[in-house]
Amino acid sequence: MIIRIMGEGQFDIADVDQNLLQKYDNQVEDAVDVGNEEAAKNALLALHDYVVGHGKPVSDDYLGSSDVVVPFVDATLQEITELLTGEGFIPDPA
Repeated sequence: MIIRIMGEGQFDIADVDQNLLQKYDNQVEDAVDVGNEEAAKNALLALHDYVVGHGKPVSDDYLGSSDVVVPFVDATLQEITELLTGEGFIPDPA
């Protein structure tokens, strides 16, 4: 799966711990659901750091699309909400 982090590029997350990735994604969704902007930003930062730290950067000449788009870490609660699907950013495999 390819994740695009807005403003930073694409990352291949095929070889990361999908349960941990889903945990961070769920934390963002839970914070947005209760309207807690600070918690949403903190959870988004944790998701961002995990993807950047554990995913493989996709080459700049890759022409394929992203499977998932994650907002930049300074996104507002409204911007985060607009990009969330019913499953968070990352579809739950369960």
